[in-house]
Amino acid sequence: MGSIPDPGELSEMTHPSFDEFQRQASLMASCTLLWKELSDHFTNLEQDLLKKSDALRHKIQTLDHQTKESLDELEKREVSIQGSVQIALGKVEKSMEAALKALEKDGDENGEVDDGDGLLLKLKSFCLEMDASGFWRFITGKKKELKALREKIQLALAECIDPPRFVLEAISEVFPLDKRVEKSDGGNDLGWACVLVLESLIPVVVDPVIGKSRILVTPSMKERAKEIAETWKASLEERGGIENVRTPDVHTFLQHLVTFGIVKREDVDLYRKLVVGSAWRKQMPKLAVSLGLGDIMPDMIEELISRGQQLDAVHFTYEVGLADKFPPVPLLKAYLKDAKKAAAAISEDPNNAGRAMHLAARKEQSALRAVIKCIEEYKLQAEFPPENLKKRLEQLEKVKVEKRKPAAVPANKRTRANNGGPMPPAKAGRLTNAYVSSYPAAPAFVRSPSPSQYLAGVPPYHSPPSMYGSRSPPANPYTYSPEAAPHAGSFPSPPMSYPVYGGYGNAMASAYQPAYYR
Repeated sequence: MGSIPDPGELSEMTHPSFDEFQRQASLMASCTLLWKELSDHFTNLEQDLLKKSDALRHKIQTLDHQTKESLDELEKREVSIQGSVQIALGKVEKSMEAALKALEKDGDENGEVDDGDGLLLKLKSFCLEMDASGFWRFITGKKKELKALREKIQLALAECIDPPRFVLEAISEVFPLDKRVEKSDGGNDLGWACVLVLESLIPVVVDPVIGKSRILVTPSMKERAKEIAETWKASLEERGGIENVRTPDVHTFLQHLVTFGIVKREDVDLYRKLVVGSAWRKQMPKLAVSLGLGDIMPDMIEELISRGQQLDAVHFTYEVGLADKFPPVPLLKAYLKDAKKAAAAISEDPNNAGRAMHLAARKEQSALRAVIKCIEEYKLQAEFPPENLKKRLEQLEKVKVEKRKPAAVPANKRTRANNGGPMPPAKAGRLTNAYVSSYPAAPAFVRSPSPSQYLAGVPPYHSPPSMYGSRSPPANPYTYSPEAAPHAGSFPSPPMSYPVYGGYGNAMASAYQPAYYR
């Protein structure tokens, strides 16, 4: 048996190494760090849960508040229906009485309507009699009095027994489809009249108690308005698609939707394309908001910028309050830069010979006026001073005025470059027979030749390149005979050949164009 060592005896002991101590110290440090990380993690989780809980509590309170407001609004709408109906019925009764009185009177339909009161009386007479076709013809014949019409139509429509029906019947000649037999693409467009009447109808059909949130249109008229909108949408393919539809038609359609409150959620993409395609119209930003496009307005603004319509993008930006996200000044400067590039391209285009400078100046002038107006409208003078733009605009207008001034040399003193003889009148170049109709007596423009000239013979007249460019004279020049213009002198007279005056090159025409070819 082995002996048990005595504790009191000294025995050989193994001392812990330094590496082991370092390992244990490192392990303790790792455990401490891990514990701290776990503690911080759970603390953050607790704080996040508290924040989310507070956010949910706030949302619940907000929803409760909104629900209460909605319920109060619905209750108000329900309670106010009776009052609104009574007000509407009272207006209808008054309109019926006024219509009966108007029918009993033998009013002069062709009376003077020069002043505002006369215009209003005439419009009211159509509305009282529910004469939609006469109302439409009268409106379309008064385009020059658009401002007065805008003020009076609303007052006149209030006299109608059924304003929505009256308006739909009035514009039915051209909307949703143009039923006219004879129509033109330009001056006979009546989209402006449709928009004017539809805009004027809105304050007439607004609920008198709760305002614009409810439109007083009967279900039958609203269904009819929906059918008209569907008919217009179905005709897009016949018009060549959204890209080819005319802007006045687009404006009328969108205003029709807003006026009758028949905007559809599923057609938002269609509305967006139509608005972007006609974004240069002044009313489009407001219509876009009324159509429910406010949520996608940033995307629409970016699309306008990408298409080079920075000025339109600025108008949309201010309509929805996104000027911080889309600063207007860089957009306006980019618009001016693009306009200058377009003007330079026009001036360098060989197809615009003779009027390139005029077209380029008009392009730049239009851009400058639009930007200056935008700066003044949105009070951007501090960020974008318009003084330099106005100076540039004045320079362009000054050049345009100088080009219109008459030439320095009068018409009766124009001389030929080759022999110093006076030129014929400017009208000679416009007539078929220049010699017979425009040339004055011979002494007025033919210098008496010297004997040496006749002895040597006078060759046919040719335009020198320095004045008339590289064009050659006519193949069969009109032969002028000195016998037709005798003068003091008995020299032999060989024939002198002159080209027809109308055959001069572009250089002469452009030199006298400001004075004689306006």
